[in-house]
Amino acid sequence: MPSTLAEHATRLNLAAPHAGRLPPLIMVTDERRLPDPVPAVAQLRAGDAILLRHYDTPNRQDLAVALARACRAACVKLIVAADLNLARTVGADGVHYPENLIPRGTRRPATANMLLTVAAHNARALNAAARVGADAALLSPVFPTESHPGSAVLGISRFVALVRSSPVPVYAMGGVSESSAQRLNGSGAIGIAAVGAFRGKQIDGRQKERADRSPPFPIS
Repeated sequence: MPSTLAEHATRLNLAAPHAGRLPPLIMVTDERRLPDPVPAVAQLRAGDAILLRHYDTPNRQDLAVALARACRAACVKLIVAADLNLARTVGADGVHYPENLIPRGTRRPATANMLLTVAAHNARALNAAARVGADAALLSPVFPTESHPGSAVLGISRFVALVRSSPVPVYAMGGVSESSAQRLNGSGAIGIAAVGAFRGKQIDGRQKERADRSPPFPIS
């Protein structure tokens, strides 16, 4: 039985129709919980991905350059959120759009050689992802999260229903930990995207130094 987040993600990925094409595990950066994501690349395996958000960081381009360098050395995919030009500049593997920034129209944006992912919280967003030709959607929140204590979540039953009806592959995001990930078995998810799960220890079980525990901001 898988025990680490990485093993759970791999098991989901191998069971999905798009196995091998999309990364099993996506680390999503957070300015408060993961202020410097560059060293965190070492927590990932070759073939996994890191999604650079850090929307309000003044030196975002410099950070993206450093992150791209670390990702190339580790054979980890880099996805840049909400900035196609920056993604191209640093040679990223993909671009990601928050739900409210999903491009309009029915044709894929100029990202033919890149992964295109979007954030989604409902069926409407999953359909919008398909219209723009997205490779996958990060659907959240599946489980209760620290970022939104007490807020409504999809729950496993609703999540599974959305995955099975989704026109694009779906990552499980929001409150996914080594323990809760077990509930995703058989869900049809292509993999796992996570923020908080990377704070306490490395995904392969090795110990890491304590991360920033200041309040997180919303998943997108």
